[in-house]
Amino acid sequence: MAEITPALVGKLREMTNAGLMACKNALVESSGDLDGAVDILRKKGAASAAKKADREAKEGLIAQAVLPGAKVGVLLEVNCETDFVARNEGFKASCDELAKKVATTPGVDLETDRIALVAKIGENIQIRRHARIEVQGSGLVAAYIHTGAKVGVLVEVGAGKDASVATEEFKQLVRDITLQIAAAIPTAVSREEVPAELVQKEREIAAQSDALKGKPAAAMENILKGKLDKFYQTICLLEQGFVKNPDLTVKAHVAGVSKVLGDEIVVRRFVRFQVGESIA
Repeated sequence: MAEITPALVGKLREMTNAGLMACKNALVESSGDLDGAVDILRKKGAASAAKKADREAKEGLIAQAVLPGAKVGVLLEVNCETDFVARNEGFKASCDELAKKVATTPGVDLETDRIALVAKIGENIQIRRHARIEVQGSGLVAAYIHTGAKVGVLVEVGAGKDASVATEEFKQLVRDITLQIAAAIPTAVSREEVPAELVQKEREIAAQSDALKGKPAAAMENILKGKLDKFYQTICLLEQGFVKNPDLTVKAHVAGVSKVLGDEIVVRRFVRFQVGESIA
């Protein structure tokens, strides 16, 4: 058997994030072979993760990563069992690293990382979902994590000219839009993106309201239009009142910045995650 020195135990611990005694036992079991000890710890970690898989993981946080240049961004939801873990800075840092891996390597398998987190933290950890946005052409991607990390936003805003993207006006607009999405909870950029079946359902609900009873057909249509307009103003980002100036719509604010920059600025897409929300 190879000599099991403190340095060897320390090296194995650095490689696996396992406990000191677990590393020593794995080296004893592998007769001092470092690679063999790593395999043993990984197998034990996978077994431990499998045992915890049935435990509910309803807490968690939203993590983000935006790569240098702001052309690629990722939003990631990671679930755990307790809010105590979700608020732990080490857990948050690990989740940010997972998001960075997805940003850097699309399609990366995070199962090994998940199992390592289970072993390190002692709770069932689930990587529930992620979204990755890569900018095509001129524009920026930006992320915002609200206090407590229960809500996160990722947005892509495009421009017609590269010069516009470098301006402080453009960057501030993008930051403001992330705050808007976090606070106002839109589900689409514009009404053109709202599914037709959802609009039809809303129209049917509105048609049954008391306000339409006994009204002439033309009046009924105007009332329905007004109700649908209010519906769009609730769920469509561009039609919402701008959080910093509710007298302006987001669309009007974007148009104002576009005019200042002499460019056409477009909110292309966004993602908003909230821990534990249902996924369609």
